[in-house]
Amino acid sequence: MAENSVEAYDADITFFLSFLTSHKKRSLNSVDLATIHGFLEQCQEQKQVGNRTNARRISALKSFFTFLLRENLVTHNPFSTIDLPRSGKSLPKALSQKEVRSLLAPPNIVTPIGVRDNAMLFLLYSTGLRVSELIQLPLAACNLAAGFVRVLGKGNKERLIPFGDQAKEKIEQYLKTARPLILKGKRSNYLFITGRGSCMTRLRFWQIVRKTALTAGIDKNISPHMIRHSFATHLLSHGADLRAVQMMLGHADISTTQIYTHIDQDRLKSIHKKFHPRG
Repeated sequence: MAENSVEAYDADITFFLSFLTSHKKRSLNSVDLATIHGFLEQCQEQKQVGNRTNARRISALKSFFTFLLRENLVTHNPFSTIDLPRSGKSLPKALSQKEVRSLLAPPNIVTPIGVRDNAMLFLLYSTGLRVSELIQLPLAACNLAAGFVRVLGKGNKERLIPFGDQAKEKIEQYLKTARPLILKGKRSNYLFITGRGSCMTRLRFWQIVRKTALTAGIDKNISPHMIRHSFATHLLSHGADLRAVQMMLGHADISTTQIYTHIDQDRLKSIHKKFHPRG
């Protein structure tokens, strides 16, 4: 499994064990339906936690107790009769093309860090990489001559993603003028580096995206994942093949990619108005 998935499941199990401790439950065999319902009620009371997160929690705990049962550490799996909450498929939020242009505008004050951040945003929008893939991208994985990046995604599946001339120019500028100044003689195998020579954290890049958006006057709760959504949405709205977008995003199932075909509402309205006989 991907490292982020393992961390999420670990957090889910730890959260449940903390709940048991706070309710004086000292044995996993004492977990019953009443305990689980109390746990789920506490989960529902958490702010900014939706059904998808709680569904993952139940799934993780089902698997955890299946493991415990197999190892003869418990006598039953109390989660076996618990249904997953319906998570539904929420429509991903995307930026408009005008907002993307504002986000990618060069920084007013040019610094090595600013050049790096601008290059990262260009590459993110040009390729639709996941944030973990972007920040951990090896230097050797970026082929400037051919114009593509080689990415090792979820499940250790490798894919090639092309990027455009503007992203290429930004990366070349970063490599020539900014990266050596940030490294200060240190060496690193990562393309985008911090002053320590390591890759940045997901949280740090989220902060960079948020700060850049505010500076650009974009009044949205923007995230790196929203830029990935924008990449897919804008490709499809300009006629890109769904299968090609699926391959670039690294989706195992095309139904995950199909959700992007439903969100270009302005384009749908204009088509309806232009072609409907009673529009």
